[in-house]
Amino acid sequence: MISTADFRKGLTIALDDEVFSIIDFQHVKPGKGGAFVRTKLRNVRTGNVFDRTFRAGERMERAILERKQMQFLYPQDDEFVFMDMETYDQVTLSARDLGESAKWLKDALEVNILTHEGRLIGVELPDSVDLVVTATGPAFRGDTVSGGTKPATMETGAVVQVPLFIAEGDVIRVDTRSGLYLERVSG
Repeated sequence: MISTADFRKGLTIALDDEVFSIIDFQHVKPGKGGAFVRTKLRNVRTGNVFDRTFRAGERMERAILERKQMQFLYPQDDEFVFMDMETYDQVTLSARDLGESAKWLKDALEVNILTHEGRLIGVELPDSVDLVVTATGPAFRGDTVSGGTKPATMETGAVVQVPLFIAEGDVIRVDTRSGLYLERVSG
């Protein structure tokens, strides 16, 4: 068991039969009333982020996550197949288990499969992935970085806002945590 005094970024806790990672926290001591801790939590399984407030000193269970590096092989219906790179065993995760992470998976991407108490709960993606733009509006002569943005569909089906100069066939780097365009890798 841990208390709110032990909170730090990246710590995982178990609440309501789910596992959450602490993104941010702030200890607050108002002039009137008891102290409390305001947190921003990410559901490890779904990727959803929400705010929650705890009383100062409140205790909860710490969730110990085991990470195993695996390679994404292919999607199959509503499931995704991963291979252990040491034993060549394959595991399958449902789209529900992956949540928002599913839209960044491409062939041969190496990820960490997360387990809690022997149960597969999701994946930990690299901070960024390089994806090919498969569909977007045309690029025009004179378009610059300081201009606007346009939607572009990636090879995985994800839609990302990109600068106007990005064209179909370009490879771009995308932040998997925020879904934002980072840079053009080639083009």
